[in-house]
Amino acid sequence: MKVLVTGTEGYIGCLLTPLLRDRGHEVLAVDTGFYKSGWLYNGTTHTAATLNKDIRHITAADLAGVEAIIHMAELSNDPMGQLAPHITYEINHKGSVRLAQLAKQAGIQRFVYMSSCSVYGIATQGDVTETDALNPQSAYAQCKVLVERDVSQMADDNFSPTFMRNATAFGASPRMRFDLVVNNLCGLAWTAKEIKMTSDGSPWRPLAHILDLGKALACVLEAPRDIVHNQIFNVGDTANNYQVKQVAEIIAEVFQGCRISFGEQGADNRSYRVCFDKINTQLPGFKCEWDVLRGAQQLLDLFSRIDFTVEDFGQRSFTRLKQLEYLIRTQQLDQDFFWNQP
Repeated sequence: MKVLVTGTEGYIGCLLTPLLRDRGHEVLAVDTGFYKSGWLYNGTTHTAATLNKDIRHITAADLAGVEAIIHMAELSNDPMGQLAPHITYEINHKGSVRLAQLAKQAGIQRFVYMSSCSVYGIATQGDVTETDALNPQSAYAQCKVLVERDVSQMADDNFSPTFMRNATAFGASPRMRFDLVVNNLCGLAWTAKEIKMTSDGSPWRPLAHILDLGKALACVLEAPRDIVHNQIFNVGDTANNYQVKQVAEIIAEVFQGCRISFGEQGADNRSYRVCFDKINTQLPGFKCEWDVLRGAQQLLDLFSRIDFTVEDFGQRSFTRLKQLEYLIRTQQLDQDFFWNQP
């Protein structure tokens, strides 16, 4: 299958491309290049030819011969949404819906959208399922809800969208992110020998390794249409719901000699446990292979191998907000987050 994948130079995307190619798919990669300066280690067997393009500029001609789209390229995480909420809506909501419309007009039948469990926001009534009420707490999460709403209405006999509500990602990637909870705490444990938390660690989060998230995307592409047509899947494993303090304790077990300290209850009141029964029972071939313990061991091995330093950990290219603030400050991006030409 010829698959157009957006966001291939990102944290998940750089590992998704070889995974799909190893499973026999042809990949057309699209990425605007905000994060291409960040490369922590050589960890991919091959990459795809990449169209250096903002999703807002993709045309019908770019989609020639494409049979499916996996759409990941959005402004990621809540701090980014707070930095530029109007641009978040322009890219994450309007840009994503426009891409789906182009796909439908081009006769592309499969459209897989990377949503997020953050749409649940605050959920205190047990493990939430795909049919439970949503409670988004940020522009980022609100845009996910809007895209799901608008694109699902486009579904028909010739257009099958699927919405993947991912658990919070973790794990090693050549285009690393240290603004994700597991990766950040492992980086602190290695560089400072201390996991110093700003909150009391009580909130719940579902977590999933990026290789498991990639496998879920491949399984959706390869599944019979009737299983994935206009469906929402929480992506992860119910056993991988953790309180943040539990995550810290697991990481401290792996990174020996590391001290944990907690703060007060934080301003971020998001807390949710998620049920992942649907994807694990209905999507052929999917099962998570990673948990936080194994992910922390992977990161410890990586940090040891590459002689990971405090300077590496602090690089702006490994934190989404820092990198985009830099591109704005140096006027490489304009007010609409398009590249300025030199």
